[in-house]
Amino acid sequence: MSFDALLIANRGEIAIRIARTAQLLGMRTIAVVSDADRGAPHARACDDVVEIGGTRPADSYLRIDKLLDAARASGAQAVHPGYGFLAESALFAQSVVDAGLVFVGPPPSAIAAMGDKAAARQRAVALGVSVLTGYDSAAQDVETLRRAAVLIGFPVMIKAAAGGGGRGMRRVDDAAHFDAALASARSEAQASFGDDRLIIERALRAPRHVEIQVLADAHGHAVFLGERDCSVQRRHQKIIEEAPCPVLAPNERRAMGEAALRLARAIGYVGAGTVEFLYAGGESFFMEMNTRLQVEHPVTEAVLGLDLVEWQLRIARGERLALEQNEVLERFERGGHAIEARLCAEDPGADFLPRTGRIVAFHQPPAIRFDHAIESGLDVSPFYDSLLGKMIAHAPSRGEAAQQLAAALERTVVLGVATNRTFLARVLRHPAFLEGAVSTALIEDHFAAVDARVSSPSDAHWAAAAFISTRVDASGTEWPPEWNGWSSSGALVTAFRLRAGDIERRGRVEGSGVRGAAVIGERMLRIDAGGPLESGIWNALMIEGRRSALFFARNADRIWVQVDGIEIEFEDLRLQPATRSRGAAAAGAVAATMHGRVVDVAVRVGQRVDRGAALATLEAMKMEHALAAPAPGLVRAVHVRTGDQIAAGRVMIEIDLDAPHAGAAGGC
Repeated sequence: MSFDALLIANRGEIAIRIARTAQLLGMRTIAVVSDADRGAPHARACDDVVEIGGTRPADSYLRIDKLLDAARASGAQAVHPGYGFLAESALFAQSVVDAGLVFVGPPPSAIAAMGDKAAARQRAVALGVSVLTGYDSAAQDVETLRRAAVLIGFPVMIKAAAGGGGRGMRRVDDAAHFDAALASARSEAQASFGDDRLIIERALRAPRHVEIQVLADAHGHAVFLGERDCSVQRRHQKIIEEAPCPVLAPNERRAMGEAALRLARAIGYVGAGTVEFLYAGGESFFMEMNTRLQVEHPVTEAVLGLDLVEWQLRIARGERLALEQNEVLERFERGGHAIEARLCAEDPGADFLPRTGRIVAFHQPPAIRFDHAIESGLDVSPFYDSLLGKMIAHAPSRGEAAQQLAAALERTVVLGVATNRTFLARVLRHPAFLEGAVSTALIEDHFAAVDARVSSPSDAHWAAAAFISTRVDASGTEWPPEWNGWSSSGALVTAFRLRAGDIERRGRVEGSGVRGAAVIGERMLRIDAGGPLESGIWNALMIEGRRSALFFARNADRIWVQVDGIEIEFEDLRLQPATRSRGAAAAGAVAATMHGRVVDVAVRVGQRVDRGAALATLEAMKMEHALAAPAPGLVRAVHVRTGDQIAAGRVMIEIDLDAPHAGAAGGC
C-alpha cells in the first residue's frame, strides 16, 4: 500500500492543508481544478494540476469519472477526498479501490454503514448507544412522516437520511408548519445528496453539539482523541468549535469515547472519523458518524500536538497507530484549550445568506494558525461552499484562546465580499460564550436582534469613506499616491455623495493632500491620513484627534472601508448614472437575495398570493433560500425559469400589491 503520489480530490483550504502535510512526507501532490478554479490558490499549492472542466460541482468535483481520469493521467497512486463533495461517498471510495488506487479514508463498507443516518441510528441502538426518540423506518410518504412527528411530539427535527452538514435539516415547532418544512428538507436533501429520504427526531431546545474524534489503523487498534464542542451554529451549521468541551467531566468524556469506539469497531472503521452527539442534562445522544476528516480537526491537533492528515496518510500506507488510549487522554487533559472560527462569505445581518464577488484586499494577522485559500483578486463563486478559511487559537486557558482568536479576527482584512469576520469576533467576546454557557441556541438567544449592528457605519467610517472618495482616484490611473487630493492652491473643496446599505449621506471634504476635514450635515470631522493613501495599505488614520486603524480598497463606484476592525461597503453615487436602478426598490418587485441558481419557481402570472407565500427558491453555496411574497397581491410578471443562474439584486418576480385596507370602503 505504499504510495508517493497523491491526488487531492477537493479544492480550497482543505486541499492546501492536505498538500502541505503530504509534501512534508515527501509525496508529490496533484490538484484538480474546475473551470471556475483555474489559477486558484489550491492549484498553486500542489506540484501538478489536472483540469477537470465544468463549474458546478455536479460537472466537476462530483464527477467520479473525471477524478479517476485525472488520477490516471497524473500518475497518482492514492486519492485523498478531503471533506465535502465525495468524501463520504461509498461509491467513490469503491471506484478508487477498483481502479487500483489507495483511498485515504475508511473502507467503502464503513462509509456505507454510516452514510445512511437511519441505518446508523438502528445500529447505535443495537450497540447500546443512546439515541433521541425518532422515526427511521423505510416508509417516506407525507402522511406516515406527519403521523410519526405527532407521536414523537413537537418540536421535532427533520433530517436528511443520506447527508449531514446542516443540509436537508429543518426544525419544526408545531404541526401547522410540518408539511412545508418537510417539502423544503426533502428538496434540499435531494439536491445535496441525490437522496430525499428523511428521518425525524425529537428536538432538544438548547443542547450542546459534542463530537468524538476517533482514529483507527488497519491492524485492529483504535483510539479516541478527546472531544470537540461545536455548539455555536447558524442554520444548523458550525461556525465556532473548541476542544475540550468546557463542561464535560473526565468520566463523561471516557463514556462518550468508548461509545464512539464501539460504533467504529462494529463497522470495521479505518482512518480518521468523528462520532457526533447531542449533550444535554448530563446525557448524550448519538446523532451520526462523519466518515472523513472534519473541518474542525485543527483544534484536536492543537490540543494533542498531532497532525491528523499525517496519520490519515500513514494509516493508508499500512502503518500501525502508535498511540495508546490512556496516553492520549493524559495529553488531551493537560493540552490547554483550542478554538476555531470559520470565516465564511456571508452576511450575518441578512440571516447569514452567502455572498459572492471578488476579494479586492486581503491581509492576515501574524502568529496564529489560519488555514485558508484567500488572496487579493480571488473570485468567490456561487458554485461552492461559503467557507473561506479557518482561524485557530491555542492557549493555556479557554479565556486566553478566545481573546487571541477575537483579536486575530479583528486584525484580519477581507474586503470586497461580505464575511462573518466581525460577527465571529463579537461572539467570542460575548459574556455568554466566555462563561461557557454555550448551546446550539447561542446565536438565536443572544444575537438575533442585534446582527444589523455589524453593518452600521460609524462617523469614522463615513469620514474615511468621504476622504477616500475624494482623495483616491477611481479610474485606475497610475500616478504617485502622494498626488491624490493635491492642489497647487493648498486648499480643495470636493463634494461627496455616499450610500451604505439604505443610508445615503452628502457633504464635502475640505483641505489638500493627506489632511483635511469631512463636513457631513452640520458636523465637521478633522482628518489626518498620516501618509499617502494607497489602496489596501494600513494607514494611521486620525479622526478628531483619535487614531484609528484603516484598511480600504476601491473599485470603480465601490469603496470598502475597515476602521477599527469593522468593514463597511459604500457606493460612490457621484460615479453612478442618475437613472441607475436599485433592482427591487419598487414595491412588489422581488429580487434575488444572493447570486445563485433558480431551483424552483412556485408561482405563475395571474396567480394571487398571500403575504409570506413561497415564490421561488434559490440555491447557492450548497444551501437553498426561499423567496416570499412581501404582501398579498397578484403576480404580474415572472422573469426567471428553473435552472437560471442569476445575480444578486436581479428582479425575479413582480407583484401588483393589494392596496392597504382594501375593501374597507364598503361597496362600489
